[in-house]
Amino acid sequence: MQVKEQKFWNPYLAGVALGLVLLASFLVTGHGLGASGAVYRVGVAAVNGLAPGFVARDAVLSETTAAGNPLDDFYVFMLVGVFLGGLVSAYAAGRLRGRIIRGPRIGAGARLVMAFGGGLLMGWAAKLARGCTSGQALSGGALLSVGSWIFMLAVFGGGYALAWFVRRQWT
Repeated sequence: MQVKEQKFWNPYLAGVALGLVLLASFLVTGHGLGASGAVYRVGVAAVNGLAPGFVARDAVLSETTAAGNPLDDFYVFMLVGVFLGGLVSAYAAGRLRGRIIRGPRIGAGARLVMAFGGGLLMGWAAKLARGCTSGQALSGGALLSVGSWIFMLAVFGGGYALAWFVRRQWT
């Protein structure tokens, strides 16, 4: 069966839908949205499975395991749901296939290195900022947290400032 690739959602409609999901998350669970906490907990669980003595000796990691299994957390279940929802959405839109999306002036290897490096940098920065972009922007912004608004203004300002330097890789 051949599925024709569909266009992306209207960004305004997607934004309204995301806002409704955030509202439902606050109403149903009492928590906002975010991903870095879940990724951190999965990492702690993996390290604990391989080297439990290391986790027990480390003050920060042992704090995560003190209350029990680090995977027994709302955000971990939310991350699994996001992954499964993304798979269903990609399949429904005819986009479920392996490919590397890149500009004409960058090779696949360089694109993967830049994506992996950017992901590591964002993960490290999320730990420093005490939350990822989704947690800071969506949850913190919805709660009118001044720090979250400053963070997002810095993210958008930094993105616009950096775009000039990398624009030729995508056009």
